Amino acid sequence: MKVLMVASECAPFVKTGGLADVAGALPGALAPLGVEVKTVLPAYPALFPLLAKGKEVASFGDLPGGTGRLVEVQAEGLTLLLLDAPQLFDRPGAPYTGADGKDWPDNHRRFGALAQAAARISFDGLDGWVPDVLHAHDWQAGLAPVYLKQDGRTPPKSVITIHNIAFQGRFGPHVMGDLQLRSDWFHPGGLEYYGDVSFLKAGLVYADHITTVSPTYAREILTPQFGMGLDGVLAGRASDLTGILNGIDLEAWNPKSDPALTATYGLKRLGAKTKNRATLAERLGLDPDHDGPLFCVISRLTLQKGLDALAGALPALVAGGGQLALLGSGEPELEQAFRDAAARFPGKVGVEIGYDEALSHLMQGGSDAILIPSRFEPCGLTQLYGLRYGTLPVVARTGGLADTVIDANHAALAAGVATGFVFDDVSVAGIEGVIARAIAAHANRDLWKQMQAAAMRQPVGWESSARDYVQMYETLCA
Repeated sequence: MKVLMVASECAPFVKTGGLADVAGALPGALAPLGVEVKTVLPAYPALFPLLAKGKEVASFGDLPGGTGRLVEVQAEGLTLLLLDAPQLFDRPGAPYTGADGKDWPDNHRRFGALAQAAARISFDGLDGWVPDVLHAHDWQAGLAPVYLKQDGRTPPKSVITIHNIAFQGRFGPHVMGDLQLRSDWFHPGGLEYYGDVSFLKAGLVYADHITTVSPTYAREILTPQFGMGLDGVLAGRASDLTGILNGIDLEAWNPKSDPALTATYGLKRLGAKTKNRATLAERLGLDPDHDGPLFCVISRLTLQKGLDALAGALPALVAGGGQLALLGSGEPELEQAFRDAAARFPGKVGVEIGYDEALSHLMQGGSDAILIPSRFEPCGLTQLYGLRYGTLPVVARTGGLADTVIDANHAALAAGVATGFVFDDVSVAGIEGVIARAIAAHANRDLWKQMQAAAMRQPVGWESSARDYVQMYETLCA
């Protein structure tokens, strides 16, 4: 089976979140199951060195936003089809925003071009390679199923995966002409969304199947609380919606061989985590002789992640004997709140604003627990990294967090299967309560080691989920 994936980011080349990790890891997980994947990806400046190593396989004179060409290149085990359109993608800043942090005003053209290029080669193929399925990821690829359906020819099957329904790619109705979309499809049952065009809604309406990144999130987004205004659209397509849990790259995230760690370790060498903790303490100015649990946070600093409530719970965390190491960036007021906490609790709270991949690995390797108090979380990956590294997740009961962490309740502890701590109330009081439970459990070292062992034995790779994707593709194409 041949699958054409369409994504706006892909690890390790360009990454702003979990979408990139999935786009980078899923093709390799599908390959042993007989699925050949090629991935259409914008040629951002970070990918320019790959253009010279590749081969031009298609060119376009009239994409939204102008001309472009596709360059096929093998890199990091992936087959990439880089959309080289300098007028759209050769820019400073992040994939979606300029250096000032504001969205590029022509993002509709940029990602409309990505989607249309993918749709065109889905019909025409590349040197005899014709996909059976086009798999679009998130709003940036949401128009690809639309372009397939409006072409007039018999299209391949299409799937769209929702990685985070909060991001919908919404633009004014004036973009319809720029995007070469059929004007008679601008209605509530089609492309129109409260007077605008939503790329994500378009994909949800016109794709043959919809997936999201955990079974619980698939149920949650059918409700007004989590559907972000699209619950009605999804309810109408509930029979075409599947939740397939994300996995992680077990080679990139392996405590036995991770080059970012001061000391590698496994189940039989858990004591080596203390060496990583010492390095982390030095890096973040934490007290190296502290005996209580070290919690870490590796996250975008946003209200979605519940970090405003966590900031309010920090006095209780410190008073209870805990420490906090935080890595992340986001909303300025939250960045400042954690800077202030580090100043208020020297040696107890260490903060690095920004993102550092190697430091994120060291934090997993050196911390006792990872805090993820999200108000909603489609899947989450950091809790999976925590399980893999014996860094027990402390998570809100939502989305993929609920699907992947087994709470340390009495029954789970008695059975030896508890892998972390799960709570329901994302508030200061709720977070204080679950932190107190974790601190109490950490004081019982035998119990903590039992939970670490259960966590590290839990399957967190792509094997099972890859089989679910293949089954979905095969059912779609039958």
